[in-house]
Amino acid sequence: MPLHDTKDHDTGRADACARRAWWRKDRTFEEEIEHLKGPDGGALVPWLLMAIGPGTDILKGQVGHPWVAGAGLAVFCVLYVATIRTAFHDRWRTGLVPARLLAALAAVTLALAIGFGGNFLLLFVLVSLGVGSVARSRRHLGLMLMPLSASAGVIASLHHDGFWGTASLAYGTFLSGLVVSVIITLFHAVAQLKATRQELARSAVAQERLRFSRDLHDLLGHTLSVIVVKAEAARRLAPRDMDAALVQVADIEGVGRQALTEIREAVTGYREGSLSTELDRARSALTAADIEVVVKESGPPLPPHTEALLGWVVREGVTNVVRHSGATQAGIELATSGGRARLVISDNGSPARRAAAAGGTAVQTRVGTGLRGLTERLAAAGGSLEYGPEASGGFRVTAALPVEEEAPAEVAADVAAGEGAPA
Repeated sequence: MPLHDTKDHDTGRADACARRAWWRKDRTFEEEIEHLKGPDGGALVPWLLMAIGPGTDILKGQVGHPWVAGAGLAVFCVLYVATIRTAFHDRWRTGLVPARLLAALAAVTLALAIGFGGNFLLLFVLVSLGVGSVARSRRHLGLMLMPLSASAGVIASLHHDGFWGTASLAYGTFLSGLVVSVIITLFHAVAQLKATRQELARSAVAQERLRFSRDLHDLLGHTLSVIVVKAEAARRLAPRDMDAALVQVADIEGVGRQALTEIREAVTGYREGSLSTELDRARSALTAADIEVVVKESGPPLPPHTEALLGWVVREGVTNVVRHSGATQAGIELATSGGRARLVISDNGSPARRAAAAGGTAVQTRVGTGLRGLTERLAAAGGSLEYGPEASGGFRVTAALPVEEEAPAEVAADVAAGEGAPA
């Protein structure tokens, strides 16, 4: 057997196996929709078998001028296939070609039905299928189906088909085009649903990437800053007070272990912030950086979702103070009253001290992706975040959040998934 014949045989056998496998699959309706392809007009071509009726009339000699009738029927079949194919073809379906072919098909059908009657009246049903394929709106469908159905009924009455024959032909003509149009509309709806589902899946992946990047930014930025500050403190203390230096080294170990735990929780998406824990870490980090810190708290306990968001604010604000402020004093004030929680983080840094903290080269900006990400997250929870330099030269971050018993569903989901992390 030649090589190309062997290849064709293998391809045909693979196609047959695929068809049998498809038949044996017990898919749910949702799975069938996922594998469903858009209409291509192929399902409407077999309806051309209705032309056997007129063909039988010609063969039996029941029509005058059989050669004319046969030629007209052949032209009808060619026009029908061309109309169906162009109506679903990507290149032609949006142009005028399908409509022009449909008009020619309708003209041939009218001529054959008026001239010969009998089974030639069944061709109106096939024209109606073409109308359902070509029509692009309900208005166009009605404008074409109504006169077509009326014409079928009138011509049937001229050939004395009786009331029921006339009514059934007109109704069948109208219903055929309507059903095809509805099916095509459903296919388009399914295609849009599939596209929407894919877009939602891509959006979910993007949101998960954003969550992960926010968590890593916050965790690594804050943790590394604390480790650097405590390592510098240990280096300064080691020559004169080894015990104090060892305390700083132990703190570095503890911070590193905690960071490993938080990174594992961030990867799984179940990390929740704790405001009290963040305040304790803030005191430790600021003290190790030789920054005097005063923490004030007032008001009733906060709900978990509010604590989680404010915990991120404390983490990001204190990290910026340690890394960029060059301050000697800092304050953290949390107050809850009137159904709102207000958190203020301030320092006494100045442009000169900030330049010194940055290595004496330039004044570093303090508004990065962390604060912008926090602004977005707090806004989604109904709160706000304001930040900027003060007249005295320091920097202030102010966060305000509503205090509610239950968090909104989307906010609770974001916090539970670690979405509260600043970007």
